[in-house]
Amino acid sequence: MADKKCAIGIDLGGTKIALGTVDGEGRVIRMLRYETDAQGGPDSVIARIAKGVAQLKDGTGCSLSELGIGVAGQIDPVTGGVRFAPNLDWHDVPLRVDLERLTGLRVAVANDVRAAMWGEWLFGAGRGSRDLVCVFVGTGIGGGIISGGRVLEGCSNTAGEIGHMTIELNGPLCHCGNRGCFEAVAGGWAIAKKTQEMVRAHPVAGGTILKIADGNIENITARTLVDAYHEGDAAARQIMDEVCNALAAGVASLVNAFNPCHIVLGGGIIEGMPELVPRIAQGVRNRALDTAIKELVVIPSMLGNDAGIIGAAALAMKTFGGE
Repeated sequence: MADKKCAIGIDLGGTKIALGTVDGEGRVIRMLRYETDAQGGPDSVIARIAKGVAQLKDGTGCSLSELGIGVAGQIDPVTGGVRFAPNLDWHDVPLRVDLERLTGLRVAVANDVRAAMWGEWLFGAGRGSRDLVCVFVGTGIGGGIISGGRVLEGCSNTAGEIGHMTIELNGPLCHCGNRGCFEAVAGGWAIAKKTQEMVRAHPVAGGTILKIADGNIENITARTLVDAYHEGDAAARQIMDEVCNALAAGVASLVNAFNPCHIVLGGGIIEGMPELVPRIAQGVRNRALDTAIKELVVIPSMLGNDAGIIGAAALAMKTFGGE
């Protein structure tokens, strides 16, 4: 007879659906991955999720009554619907209602980055902290904020959109339409764009970067720059120094605004260059108010790619009293 209390966590992105059964200690017991097939529309994606949930419910040895799902989009906090998810091209999709109907489980829905924050807060690097800011640097930049032991949601449930803080008044154009956003200066897509522009303007200086990209500027990604940096390439180091300074400036602003005890740094860029963590920490100490950094600890995330799954399950357990 199943007696271990678990929840299902789901990380829904534009290209993949990752699902996992997570126990009360944040351990992933079983995991599944599917292609999203977003072109099939919401009904197709939700049906695929329900199929995966059915597989996870079968023979886990767990008592399952709830699931959490993180979606890269804007979530209605009352209905659990997806107001807008650009990577999925979803508008006003009743996700919670549909999943509850198809799975028979209680469903909690959150933005994907906030879900990852829940994972790091309850089971990862920020465990036990009452004042915490998570900063995830991947293709874009996202985050989440815990203040006084409570998740900041904001008036319309969009608190934590830190990637769209303005840090360069007349900086590069962001996908949101603003200029100088945090992610438009230091996110993965911005790093790739900046590197491509440098190689076009200075092909000799960018020779190592171009070689890693097989001679095609369009192949240059943030990963290309990181690889060139690790090979000691001077141009890559210059760009990464600029990115690191921008990350430190953005994080310092968050420290001044929210006075956290802990900053957790994660996401693909940080995982690819863990040496950025102490550099950003030092930059924050050089920029932030002395009183704001007195108790501050800057640490790398612990959960990696599983943060979204673990966090979504943790949110469900917290929401429905499953802990």
